[in-house]
Amino acid sequence: MDVRWSGPSSSERPSERPSSGASRPAERDVAKARDDLAALRVAPEGDGDGYSRERFGGRWKDIDRNGCDQRNDILARDLRQVRKRDDCVVTSGRLHDPYSGRDIAFDRSKPAEVQIDHVYPLALAWRMGASRWSADRRERFANDPDNLLAVWGVPNRQKSDSGPAEWQPAAAFRCEYGIRYIAVARKYALPVTRADRDALRGFLDRC
Repeated sequence: MDVRWSGPSSSERPSERPSSGASRPAERDVAKARDDLAALRVAPEGDGDGYSRERFGGRWKDIDRNGCDQRNDILARDLRQVRKRDDCVVTSGRLHDPYSGRDIAFDRSKPAEVQIDHVYPLALAWRMGASRWSADRRERFANDPDNLLAVWGVPNRQKSDSGPAEWQPAAAFRCEYGIRYIAVARKYALPVTRADRDALRGFLDRC
């Protein structure tokens, strides 16, 4: 497989959500996202001093106490044709990657091919105020399924800790991505930069 992916072109137009057979977001969801975005505080990005993954609890947790950590729960939620070991560990499946639109085969022997992304990145959240949260709140944020997506590893590495103004998924997913990002920011009272707010408005305009 050619693992190079330079991201979508600026001329792409949105279509349907790239999830398995799902329709476009409902108008009420888009309207709520617009209201929530308008209510978000706009703030400059702080520095990243002191950030580490360990500040958000380190390894994946089993927050719903079903015996499976969040990585396996999200893989089971987002992949198709899922196979498991011991009713928990996802060993294989197929992903329709929302970030690129590609179909990706997942095998546990190559875990980096499909990764679990934080829609609102942890390092960015740290710079936008999570550095002042309690350790428990940061751990909940890092393991919240509303902020997690199974995605292809290539665009996820390119995204890294970028906000919407610096990195965008394929056009077909920008509307839903914006809705998800805004919902997480609102849920955790995280501000957005002015540039990210403008980018998110653009995502919603394409719904």
